[in-house]
Amino acid sequence: MQPLDTVAPSGLSSAIMSNHHHDDHHHGHHHDHDHSELSETELRVRALETILTQKGYVDPAALDVLIETYETKVGPRNGAQVVAKAWTDPAYRQRLLADGSAAIAELDYVGRQGEHIVVVENTPSRHNMVVCTLCSCYPWPVLGLPPVWYKSAPYRSRAVSDPRGVLHDFGFELSPETEIRVWDSTAEIRYLVLPMRPAGTDGWSAERLADLVTRDSMIGTGLPKQPHEVA
Repeated sequence: MQPLDTVAPSGLSSAIMSNHHHDDHHHGHHHDHDHSELSETELRVRALETILTQKGYVDPAALDVLIETYETKVGPRNGAQVVAKAWTDPAYRQRLLADGSAAIAELDYVGRQGEHIVVVENTPSRHNMVVCTLCSCYPWPVLGLPPVWYKSAPYRSRAVSDPRGVLHDFGFELSPETEIRVWDSTAEIRYLVLPMRPAGTDGWSAERLADLVTRDSMIGTGLPKQPHEVA
C-alpha cells in the first residue's frame, strides 16, 4: 500500500502514489459532494425527524447532544485506548502496525466501517494525515462519527493539494524537514494514525495516556495533548 500523496521535506507534492485508483474506488455509501445537495434518503431522514419532533417523540437538543457525544467522546475514546496500548506495549504496537484490524479486534472494537483498518505511524521525520477524497469513509469503531469538516469538499481537496496549509488551519506547524504522507480511505480500507507519544510521560499507565489522545491526532490533523494539559 502507498499513500495517496507525499509532501517531501521541500514541501513539493509528488505525483499520486495510491494503489487505489479513484476510477476503481467503489464507496459503500452516498458521496457528500456538497452539504447543500442532499440525497433522497437524507431528505427522507430530515422529513421523518421533523415529524417526530413535531409530535414530541424527539427532542432536537437531546439528539444533537447524543450525536456530539458519539462523534467526539465515545467513538474516539475507543481509538485512544488502542493508541495508549500501542504506546505501552511494544508487542501490541507491532501487531497493530502489521494488521490493524486484527489488533484492534483484540480490544473488541469491531463493527461496520471497521472491517479493514490500516494503522500508519507518525515518526520525528514523517507525519501522516487521513482523508477520503470522494466522500467520508472513516473507521467508526475506533473514531465514532466523522466530523463535519472531514466530509467537506474543501478538506477533501486541500488535504491532498496543500496538507501543510490544512495543518496550519488546524493550528499547528510541522518542521519543513518533516515529510507529510496523505492516505486516502476507501470503502475497502480505512486508516488510523498512530501519533507519537508525548515526551514527559514515562511511567504513565495506558489509562492515563489515553487522556492525551485526541480524535484529530488519530486523523493526523492534530497532535496529542501535552502532559500539563491533563494534569
